[in-house]
Amino acid sequence: MLPTARVEGVLARALKGGADFAEVYAERSRKRRMSVRSGRLEEAISGLDYGVGIRLFFGTEVVYAYTNDLTEAGLQEALETLLRAKGTLGKVDARGQGGLDFRRRAPQGLHTPKVPLGEKDKRFRLERLLEAEAGARLAPEIKEVEASLLEWEQEVLIANTEGTWAEEKRVRTRLYVLAVAQDGAEVQTGMSAPGKSVGLELFGLYPPKEVGAKAARQALTNLRAKPAPAGTMPVVVGPGFGGVIFHEALGHLLETTSVAKKASVLADRLGEAIASPVVTYIDDGTLPHAWGSSEVDDEGRPTERTVLIEKGVLRAYMVDRLGHLLTGYPLTGSGRRQDYTYAPTSRMRNTFLAPGESEVEDLFSGIEFGLYAKEMGGGQVKPGSGEYNFAVQEGYIIRKGRLEEPVRGAMLVGKGPETLKRVVAVAKDWENAPGMCGSLSGAVPVEVGQPHILVSELVVGGRA
Repeated sequence: MLPTARVEGVLARALKGGADFAEVYAERSRKRRMSVRSGRLEEAISGLDYGVGIRLFFGTEVVYAYTNDLTEAGLQEALETLLRAKGTLGKVDARGQGGLDFRRRAPQGLHTPKVPLGEKDKRFRLERLLEAEAGARLAPEIKEVEASLLEWEQEVLIANTEGTWAEEKRVRTRLYVLAVAQDGAEVQTGMSAPGKSVGLELFGLYPPKEVGAKAARQALTNLRAKPAPAGTMPVVVGPGFGGVIFHEALGHLLETTSVAKKASVLADRLGEAIASPVVTYIDDGTLPHAWGSSEVDDEGRPTERTVLIEKGVLRAYMVDRLGHLLTGYPLTGSGRRQDYTYAPTSRMRNTFLAPGESEVEDLFSGIEFGLYAKEMGGGQVKPGSGEYNFAVQEGYIIRKGRLEEPVRGAMLVGKGPETLKRVVAVAKDWENAPGMCGSLSGAVPVEVGQPHILVSELVVGGRA
């Protein structure tokens, strides 16, 4: 995307200006979205963004600028803005004399699409969306359906004064189906939204008709559901997006973005038992074709599998460059950003509870009265402490070890670190689900996941 000499010139001038470390991040990103509603094409849009971010370190002080002007003059202007902000413009350091010896990392193609986005036309996409919309028409109560396809191609180049030169093309696709069910004045919704780091083979992995039917079944289930009970009770949380609770109420506490500031209740606790012994929690950026995977992070470092909690013991944090300088913890390839307009920070990639030893049915067998949170929705978390409340998108009452009537309106309320200690059983099954995570460096694609888990005691908010 940028000539080597132009990148090298920016980095060398940054060192001459007194920076201890300099980085150039170039990005070309194209996003497309097509939507149908009630059998008709509603939206077909695309956009292209192209720019460069320059980051300079002066010890642990960091300055960042970005620009859409990729000419030598444009990059020079952005760099001078940073040096002027630090008061070093015009000063000459002995460093930066001579060229940089870049270590070029060739892309490995670990997440290369099998069906590139350019292989199919718009009509193919429209037909698949109409299939998804038709698949959701399971009953007269389904009054409205919207199906959307998101496509995202991102090319990145990261180069720095330590000699890193990394390039990668990332391709992601995601299918969304929202179904609305109505019976008189009562209206309920259901959603299904699979996504992967793949091309249009997504439609083979997740047949559109089945995705639509899943969204509709959830909406119809909630339409006939009774109000959820309130109280403290055992809760079985379903696989896949059930992992959003620990993503929000635990994962963010393990990023050096908060750990370095002592803003996390889990700061400085490596080696301590912080969870039940059945809990192993992992953040893995290497899972093939996972929604949050990439070959390198947005600092140019190879991604990796990081075991955060092993059998209840805290083993590691997620560490970016600045976090490493502030804490001394080893880098984990966790520096991520939404795009070139953001400086990277430590972020999750694909974060999940590892499979356990229990059979799924055994989690239910000993429960006299409890809740099965089959599908989780959104919620809120208090930064630093991990206090949370999350909506249950699809839930059922458990009585004497059996699933009974569906309930709606349930909220799970707790504190991430405390909930970890109350996980008494983890099943052998396992699923991950895609989502978008917002933090200091913008919104980035992540996966959350887990097997079925049994929490011995959780506060459930409800109207019954």
